[in-house]
Amino acid sequence: MRGNRNLGRRKALTGIAAFLATPSILRAQETPTNIPEPVVRRNISSFALHEWRDHFDTLGKGILLSDTITRVLQHWTADGEMRIYPTSVPLNEELTRRGYTEVVEKRKNPSWAPTPSMRERNPEWPAIIKGGDPANPLGTRALYLSWQYYRIHGTQDTRKIGRRSSNGCIGLYNEQIEEVYDRVPIGTQVKLI
Repeated sequence: MRGNRNLGRRKALTGIAAFLATPSILRAQETPTNIPEPVVRRNISSFALHEWRDHFDTLGKGILLSDTITRVLQHWTADGEMRIYPTSVPLNEELTRRGYTEVVEKRKNPSWAPTPSMRERNPEWPAIIKGGDPANPLGTRALYLSWQYYRIHGTQDTRKIGRRSSNGCIGLYNEQIEEVYDRVPIGTQVKLI
């Protein structure tokens, strides 16, 4: 008796699902095919790419352009090849700095120390975390900018990419910052928008 009741419920649910689906199938058949559907982009490819010429006069040694709204970094090499990378960006506008700077130093497995303002907000944080430590927020590579305390760096916490999650820096997946690090010479032009 119990088995018959379960079978009856399954048949009823299947019938209800078929009934609910029928109107949409019929409407789909009636829709003219010559009317284009509006394109709605809901994935990472929905960001707008920038042209380097809109921000710089020359490619020079290369360009890094970080869009803090769409959370993407565009990198042009000196010969004009461009690659794009998803990023993490500062938590809020107060921590966000925009404008022109440049890469002044590069470090593999950099150590990390919180800035004075970070220590003020989070006194429990350690004074320093050595490079290579899984807790190090700079990941495996860091590009130091001419602005004090600002970096483009990797991250061990991949959940941060695509989010407002940093204290001012631009973060990339470790694999991607390693690629950028190898391709970016000191003196590369940088703009955060």
